[in-house]
Amino acid sequence: MIKACLFDLDGVIVDTAKYHFIAWKQLAREMGFDFTEQDNERLKGVSRMASLDILLEIGGVTKTEQEKEELAHRKNEHYVSFITQMKPDEILPGAREFLLACKDAGLATALGSASKNAMTILNRLELNDLFDAIIDGTHTSKAKPDPEVFLKGAEALAADPENCVVFEDAEAGVEAALAAGMYCVGIGSSEVLNKAHLIIEGLHQMTLDQLENLQ
Repeated sequence: MIKACLFDLDGVIVDTAKYHFIAWKQLAREMGFDFTEQDNERLKGVSRMASLDILLEIGGVTKTEQEKEELAHRKNEHYVSFITQMKPDEILPGAREFLLACKDAGLATALGSASKNAMTILNRLELNDLFDAIIDGTHTSKAKPDPEVFLKGAEALAADPENCVVFEDAEAGVEAALAAGMYCVGIGSSEVLNKAHLIIEGLHQMTLDQLENLQ
């Protein structure tokens, strides 16, 4: 029986990818070269430091490790400056409605995100009250596909993993959910997320009845 729903943030509740792109683009411009949307495809699913290495490669720029740390920090400052301007209408279709449906049905809800800026985003979207627990990058030390973030979410909700369902848009997130012993609903491509128990385009397609059918 499903008792708790755990949600990834980016790509599930909101799309912050565009803000990462313009932050990287601004950093590249400051170093004297352009960074295109095509270039940005190479950064998907890549850590901040690895993304910076790709950016520097594109620009033909060499930096010391200390300079790289400073550049990564500056990129994050750009990103934070953008997300602090976000508005509630940037929530992805159906996300608020499904979270409310879960609450009304007595299901516990948690956010499980690697982002260290999750609280800032939730505050801007006015969604904090819809989560019983928030596990973000400030609470975890291991990245997905390690299940740490979801196991901590289940613990915070006092729910057994087998009674939890995770909503994820990334392959590593699906693997993390399964490694935690949880059900998983993939949001996005069936080719990429084929290990999930159910695949949908977005939370606007999700119903409480479908949760029961996962079992």
